[in-house]
Amino acid sequence: MFVNSDNYIKYLRLWLITLFLLIILMVGVGGLTRLTDSGLSITAWELFTGILPPLNINEWNFYFNEYKKIPEFQNINYDMNLDEFKIIFYWEYAHRLLARFVGLFTLIPLIIFSLKFNNTKYYSNKYYWIFFLVCLQGVIGWYMVSSGLIENNDVSHFRLSIHLSLALFILCLIFWYILDIFKIEKFHVKLSSFFLLFILKLVILQIILGAFLSGLDGGLIYNSWPSMNGSFFPSDVGFKDIINTQLFNNASIIQFLHRFTAYLLLFFIIILNYFFIKNKLNVQNIIFFDVAILVQVYLGIITLLSGVEIKYASLHQLGSIFVLTSYLIILYKNSNQRL
Repeated sequence: MFVNSDNYIKYLRLWLITLFLLIILMVGVGGLTRLTDSGLSITAWELFTGILPPLNINEWNFYFNEYKKIPEFQNINYDMNLDEFKIIFYWEYAHRLLARFVGLFTLIPLIIFSLKFNNTKYYSNKYYWIFFLVCLQGVIGWYMVSSGLIENNDVSHFRLSIHLSLALFILCLIFWYILDIFKIEKFHVKLSSFFLLFILKLVILQIILGAFLSGLDGGLIYNSWPSMNGSFFPSDVGFKDIINTQLFNNASIIQFLHRFTAYLLLFFIIILNYFFIKNKLNVQNIIFFDVAILVQVYLGIITLLSGVEIKYASLHQLGSIFVLTSYLIILYKNSNQRL
């Protein structure tokens, strides 16, 4: 039986682009769920239940009573009423509902592609990695939530960073596949892969530090720039704090590292621009990344100065997607391999 390969490529492109946009939406809703402190409002995983929200007062009271059992309510939100609880509940509910939809939208087209197009020369099972990682993300999401249900007032910032990092990795993998399937032209002059990967590691480190800062509510302190309330280094931190095993639990140090990594990243990006000019590469290849970095720096400063106002903090988190994807284009054009 003859199957048109062009149809497979067309549907595959549409699926990947739509999935890419859905993951961006997922990250945005997840960020708002975190910023509104809504992530612990549903205290059970509810893998196959909880598709519908509470439909009557008894169901609402059940969820609210379950929430009252955890430290976040007992120590922080003890005066919260049911109407206030509904607000944070719906944020977490929307995040979980969207996660279910992403899972189905990942799996069902893959099954259709396998059944209908498996005999085409372009068919590949590699896209099942996306579904595997989406499932893993669900497990890690619950692993993160569970860290705030027994002893802590909030989720672990380490688990939060893993959850965000995996979401961005899934996004980057999908974007790489999109670049592959559109056969983006490569550079005519190769740049140093070591240097390019070093910058990528700095970007990843900066995102992880940002997740730590968010998990520790570290943006609520030292709300000044370029100094940290008049000094380069935080005044409430000493040498013993730097070498302490609790280094990554210290919000002041994390904010300093987040700032310093940003400065370091900007320095190496200037060098990267020099390499582009020296090798006479098209400026369009790096201008999007430069713009993404500058916008991200601006949003970071505005977020800090505003005392982590939600609209700026959310845009700052989404800005990391712009930074990553624009830099992935550079990496892809410099690579010799296809995933």
